[in-house]
Formats: sequence, structure tokens, C-alpha cells
Amino acid sequence: MDKQQLRKEIWEELEETGEARFPFPPHGRIPNFAGAKDAAERLTELDTWQDADAIKSNPDSPQLPVRRAALREGKTLYMAVPRLRDEDCFLKLDPAEIDDIDHATTIGGSSEVGVQVGPKEMEPIDLIVSGSVAVDEQGARVGKGEGYSDLEFAILREFGLVGDGTTTVSTVHEMQVVDREIPTDAHDVPIEHLCTPERAIATEVAGAKPSGIDWGALPAEKIEEIPILQRLHAQ
Repeated sequence: MDKQQLRKEIWEELEETGEARFPFPPHGRIPNFAGAKDAAERLTELDTWQDADAIKSNPDSPQLPVRRAALREGKTLYMAVPRLRDEDCFLKLDPAEIDDIDHATTIGGSSEVGVQVGPKEMEPIDLIVSGSVAVDEQGARVGKGEGYSDLEFAILREFGLVGDGTTTVSTVHEMQVVDREIPTDAHDVPIEHLCTPERAIATEVAGAKPSGIDWGALPAEKIEEIPILQRLHAQ
């Protein structure tokens, strides 16, 4: 399967059916969708959510209700700095320090009130929420094609903050759950739970999660662009 063709099909289907939501168009991004809040509510009903104290989430619009739910429930929330451009490449959102949760969980708000931290200043992550363009019920995921979600997991694993026992989830529209098998690479992080507005799915994930950074899969220019990769690569 051509992943870019699959992305195009999902983006077009969401747009043509009217299920895509702002920001428009859905193409080129983790698409926002009708029912994103309902999908988030299904996620919050899972035991793995309720047991989590520290959550890492992507910054995209469809996971905004997830981020707000995390802070409202007193969970520490981490988000990556865009494109991992700084040495302190994550933002920590402490619910005890935040007055306006709605603002703090937006992309702009998180950069204003979040505290930039490096991995050594972070607590272990219990749950990772990833945005997706497409997923299958075997736990394979297609993002928007830049690879940051998988790279962030790999960096955190290098510091012992995530592992095989860290739960991975994604909230998606039913149209994003495809019945075709999605090919995966060694650095791809499998998704263990999918939550749509209609249902929660425990996937058929087989095998362990990536053990760390796959340096052979990273182009030299990407290493040069990301300070923490430069440091880890030099060790």
C-alpha cells in the first residue's frame, strides 16, 4: 500500500462527506473531524486512561478535547516543541499551575504557559496519545508523513521515559479506520487502542515497541536540525 495515496484518500473522504472540521482543508495535516469530543470521551472511559498520571499528546486540533480532559482530571500533560527545534524539546503543562485550561491546551496557549523541559526533567509517561491520518485494527498507524510522533517516542525511550509497557492510543473518525493492512517499519510505534465517536477498539498489536532511535532511518539533515538528536548522536 502506498501510504501517501492512503492519506489522500482519507483527507478527500473526510472533506467530501462534510466530516472534516476546522482547520481546512484536512489535507497535509492530522485531520480534525466531527465527533472528536465524543472520541475523546470514549478514551477517558478506558482503564488505561484513568490509571495514567502523565500523558504525552500531539498538539493537533482533533486531540484538543483529549488534552483538555487530561488537565481537568489533574494529569500532567506533555507536548513536543514544534519540530523538536529546541534542546528542551517538550512542554510540560502542570494542571496545578494552569488557570485557563482551554487556552493552555491550544497550540499557541501551550507555548505561552507550558514550561519547556528536556527529557531529564520529565517524569515517566504512562500514556501516549497520537494523532493519525489512518489506522488499522492491527495497530498500524499512518501520520501526516513527517515522522515526528515516532521520533518523539524513540527519544523518550532513549531516556527511559517510555517502554513496551507505555500505552499508545489514537482518537480518530470511523472513516480513518481502514480495513486494509498498513505496512510498518521497525521505527513505527504501534497503537494499542483506537477511539472513534462510535466505539473503542483494542487493536491486535503484535511485537514490542521500538527500542530507541533508528539512526539508519534518519537523514543527516534531520539530525542536524534537531539539537537533542545532535547530542545523542555524538555520544
